[in-house]
Amino acid sequence: MQHLTGRASLVDRRPMTFMEKMYIPAIAKGLGITMKHLFKKKVTVSFPEEKRKFSPVFRGLHILNRDEDGRERCTACGLCAVACPAEAITMEAAERKPGEEHLYREEKYAARYEINMLRCIFCGFCEEACPKQAIYLTETFPPSHYQRSGFIYGKDDLLIPDPKHPVETTKTQG
Repeated sequence: MQHLTGRASLVDRRPMTFMEKMYIPAIAKGLGITMKHLFKKKVTVSFPEEKRKFSPVFRGLHILNRDEDGRERCTACGLCAVACPAEAITMEAAERKPGEEHLYREEKYAARYEINMLRCIFCGFCEEACPKQAIYLTETFPPSHYQRSGFIYGKDDLLIPDPKHPVETTKTQG
């Protein structure tokens, strides 16, 4: 039978010699490997002090982008949801009402946009499928949560804050 990888080797079934029974060559070979690695540069990164460099193809947390005027780019075309192999993206479209021209750039917008990060495989197909460049993957790790509901990111979690119309948050004390 021919092997696919070509890395298969036959097992030697001969009886062991006296030196092989002593295991001295095997011990010396193991010590040689240990000594070789002892003087190599360490690959461990001391995290808080040193930041790890990301690969140029790293795909992290999703972000919904805005245009130059601060309006949402997403037109709820659904191409990102169709392109997602894990079916992690769900959205509902709505019509823009008169007076909302400063919020949405097209007549149709995503009223509800959710990404289930437990299902997402970070393939980047949603980013490639979007004709408006509304969604992209950043170099940010998704944070950890204690409940499953924390991994479902809604439109409010994904949308970049509007620099022209900042939302004032009021803290209530309870």
